[in-house]
Amino acid sequence: MDHLLESAEFWVAVSFVIFALFMVWKATKPMMAALDARADRIKTELDDAQRLREEAQKLLAEYQRKERDAAKEAEAMLSHAREEATRLREKAGEDLKVAIKRREQQALDRIAQAAAQAEADVRAQAVDLAIAATRQILTSKVDKTQAAKLVNEALKDLPGKLN
Repeated sequence: MDHLLESAEFWVAVSFVIFALFMVWKATKPMMAALDARADRIKTELDDAQRLREEAQKLLAEYQRKERDAAKEAEAMLSHAREEATRLREKAGEDLKVAIKRREQQALDRIAQAAAQAEADVRAQAVDLAIAATRQILTSKVDKTQAAKLVNEALKDLPGKLN
């Protein structure tokens, strides 16, 4: 063993071991502090990630609920639009029937008016023909004294016929 104490390699090895132990002793606290800080930072990041995940799940649930509500509202609007279209179609049908009846009545009124006008025109023409025929008969067959007598009688009857 004496030989070992005189050897330079032995003393280098001992000094290395002492140096390594000293370094471990001095470096342990800062390394542990750094590891603890890193562990705390990782834990904080994990907590933040968990919180963000929960918020994302809440938002997802909220948007899914809103989507369901919007789908229900869209279905209600579609149903209302269908009902309104049916109601408008029925009303348009009824309005069309009323308009057709009104136009038919107007056409019948016009036909009746045209028939009445035609009848009045025929009567007026018949009266004109009768007057012309009467004039011709009277001028050819009645003499002047008889004509004067007829005019006087017609003048007497005229006030009774005007009332």
